Amino acid sequence: MEGLLHRKNFTWYIGRFFTHAILILASIIIGLPFLWMITTSIKSPAEVSMFPPIWWPETVRWDNFSKAWSLAPFGRFYLNSAITAGTGVILEVMVAALSAYAFARIRFKYSGIFFMVMLAAMMIPSQVALIPNYVVLKHLGWINTYKGIVIPHVSSVFGAFLLRQYFLTVPGALYDAAEMDGLGHFRTMLYIALPLARPVLGTLVLYLFISKWNSYLWPLIVTNTQNMRTLPVGLAMVRSAEYAIGPEHLMAASLFVLVPVLFIYFIAQKQLIEGIAAGAVKG
Repeated sequence: MEGLLHRKNFTWYIGRFFTHAILILASIIIGLPFLWMITTSIKSPAEVSMFPPIWWPETVRWDNFSKAWSLAPFGRFYLNSAITAGTGVILEVMVAALSAYAFARIRFKYSGIFFMVMLAAMMIPSQVALIPNYVVLKHLGWINTYKGIVIPHVSSVFGAFLLRQYFLTVPGALYDAAEMDGLGHFRTMLYIALPLARPVLGTLVLYLFISKWNSYLWPLIVTNTQNMRTLPVGLAMVRSAEYAIGPEHLMAASLFVLVPVLFIYFIAQKQLIEGIAAGAVKG
């Protein structure tokens, strides 16, 4: 019996070792480009062009960041990205929550058909709507405005589907109790459904923020002045002939775009883990 337990423990440790080894190897492979970006951003022009390449510079050039910042109005780019991403996430989560609750709890005629039609919209590439959206915004006078960047993308089929599936798992007794206490559908969603959906809601907010922060094609199309460009569009502008910039400054500018996303992700990650653990305990 002891020999069998010993073999099982040995097998478990071997499996755990290989699992961790594979995860560590994958992390190194994924992290190397990011490390190269960081080290390139603090090199001199001569060290960037060296062959064979070097990983760490002899002298750290922190001035690459200040020079990259001065080459383009990154302060304005940050403001535009913060406004469009923040406003877009708030509006999209609101629309998704209302749609999800309606499909999960409100019974109306042809609800199943409408839900299938909504899901079918996920199969349509977003690029198909670029020209129609642009034409509509042009007639509304929203070209080169925050409204033009945000409003066409406030509907989230994925978010509505994700929240609806979670709302369906909430025990019906909670909804019945809320109804007995005199809560309408809106307050039931606000005080019962959404608090219970914190893990899914946090995941959705994080997903939407990263998507909108990194959005490039639509802001490029709907804006036509430097004053309204977002960070990804501004970074592409820095790469163009509009500004004379070296690879080290380009990597520094790329970090301007990347760091806020990583910062918010690591902050939200703790909240997501706590929310999931709380949901598991309640479950």
